[in-house]
Amino acid sequence: MQEDFEKIVRIFSISTIRYILFAGIPFVLYYIVLSSKSKKAKIQVRLSSKQDYKRELVYSFQMIVVTTLIGYFILFTPFTAYTKIYQDVNEYPIWWIFVSVLICLIIHDTYFYWMHRLLHQPKVFRLVHLVHHKSTNPSPFTSYSFSLLETIAENAVIILIVLFLPMHKLGIILFVLVGFIINVYGHLGYETAPKWFRNSFLFQIINTSVHHNLHHSKFNGNYGLYFRIWDRLCKTENPNYVQEYDRVQSNRFGLKN
Repeated sequence: MQEDFEKIVRIFSISTIRYILFAGIPFVLYYIVLSSKSKKAKIQVRLSSKQDYKRELVYSFQMIVVTTLIGYFILFTPFTAYTKIYQDVNEYPIWWIFVSVLICLIIHDTYFYWMHRLLHQPKVFRLVHLVHHKSTNPSPFTSYSFSLLETIAENAVIILIVLFLPMHKLGIILFVLVGFIINVYGHLGYETAPKWFRNSFLFQIINTSVHHNLHHSKFNGNYGLYFRIWDRLCKTENPNYVQEYDRVQSNRFGLKN
């Protein structure tokens, strides 16, 4: 029992540190330290209220608790025997760890897109998704601000993944970390993509902070998490996305629209 408690505390501590590093530090940098210098990169001119930040922090703590319990469940309970999680790093080629992370991102993006569209059905929205959309002008803290039901739904994807996809613990850690960093970027409230990104093939595939910010300000469209693919295939991408992205980037770099 003591050993199990120590494992839970360890996972909780790691999750909290991750949140502080990858959500807390960007918030301090962009919203406090560099707020005047980064003003041109701000997607929505206005700032959220202190009450918004407090609400997001409370729900973020809930998310950390749930992710801790799910992490413990898939790694340290008898459930592990039913998963494809492997302990010996040499059981698969080293490169598989990184390929498995990429596959996880693709699976997660697909899962998220269709779940997200379901959450925007009126009755489901009010019951499950409204908490997240109270942040009409998102900040890094919004990345973990969900109702309890949505928190569980958001985290269920990792349980599904480890049931069918061979994953080393390092791959799981990398997937969770990369996914969280991208999530924070999507909710940052500032566009940080480099100038060259607009004319690269990556722009046609990968979401930006502007892309998800439009979802929060308009409440529909742009349902994808990591990629633009599903939104473009299903014609749910906001028609003003590229124009809005160019507007923000022209402010940043002094370019003509």
